[in-house]
Amino acid sequence: MACNNDCKNCGSDCGDRKEQSLKFKANPNSNIKHIIGIVSGKGGVGKSLVTSMLAATLNQKGYKVGILDADITGPSIPTAFGITEKITGDSNTMYPQESAEGVKVMSINLLLEDVTAPVVWRGPVISGALKQFYTDTAWEEIDYLFVDMPPGTGEVPLTIFQSLDVNGIVIVSTPQDLVSMIVNKAVNMANMMKVNIIGLVENMAYVTCPSCDEVIYPFGPSRLEEVANTYGIKPLASLGIDPAISYIVDNGLVGKTTFNDLDLIIEEILKL
Repeated sequence: MACNNDCKNCGSDCGDRKEQSLKFKANPNSNIKHIIGIVSGKGGVGKSLVTSMLAATLNQKGYKVGILDADITGPSIPTAFGITEKITGDSNTMYPQESAEGVKVMSINLLLEDVTAPVVWRGPVISGALKQFYTDTAWEEIDYLFVDMPPGTGEVPLTIFQSLDVNGIVIVSTPQDLVSMIVNKAVNMANMMKVNIIGLVENMAYVTCPSCDEVIYPFGPSRLEEVANTYGIKPLASLGIDPAISYIVDNGLVGKTTFNDLDLIIEEILKL
């Protein structure tokens, strides 16, 4: 039988079979120069906070920045930037919303009529939504597109790593022993998928007493250097617990805020 070059729908195992690329094609109205994933092996470590802080900082430095909120079942990026307007578009294209400062965001919460409604979707549906967030969205000119991952090493990170040209990932952790083991899972998945690891951020490492300025380590001494050295990755930042940051996020003021302790992370990102 003559070959019709439609390998995807052909069951024949012939010598002419072509490998089918899993890569998503960006929207024709998108020019994305760098894609950076923010990941962790578990939830509650502050991935969305780190994503928002990095995006806001690069935006303040004059770069064109976007955030693809891949945490479909727990989206929080729009809240951090004070974005409430819904996504607009036509039958073929969606347009990301922008913060007042110019950070572009695509998130499931900007598509739902009721932002409190739970997203109870199976994996293939979530993967399909992520594809639309990338292929059907007219991102236009973007220097750095951050992908805020859901926790763990499941289907969404797998889809992102296989389907987007990710230039590097930042792993976010906290100082506890258990979480250092979770870092191992994230590192192993990145290595398995041949994804560049930019480095490790240790979040919630300390808190400063507002009365006496004493630095307290609620989870024990910082383990940033130790854990980073164990897995052969760069220690990027040790971030503290600050109630003022919670207020900033809850009130959509991330884009207006200048953050400390991010210099090394930004430096490594700009090397990509």
